[in-house]
Amino acid sequence: MHIDWAALGSVFGVSLVATVALVGLFTLGIVGLSKRESATAAGTSAALAVTAAYACFAACAAAVAYGIYLIVA
Repeated sequence: MHIDWAALGSVFGVSLVATVALVGLFTLGIVGLSKRESATAAGTSAALAVTAAYACFAACAAAVAYGIYLIVA
């Protein structure tokens, strides 16, 4: 049995980068939604923060859907 260490390292690296990127995007979405609540308490508008939060969540959903597509196809 032969293990291709270069391919294994490549898969590990891509998986690590993708995981960190998805967690970062999701965190930005949560921060955007928390800005909405603090802006509502202050009486100001947080339309940009909410829009950015929804865009982050949509990007996360798109990345997950693409991953599922790659696995199924």
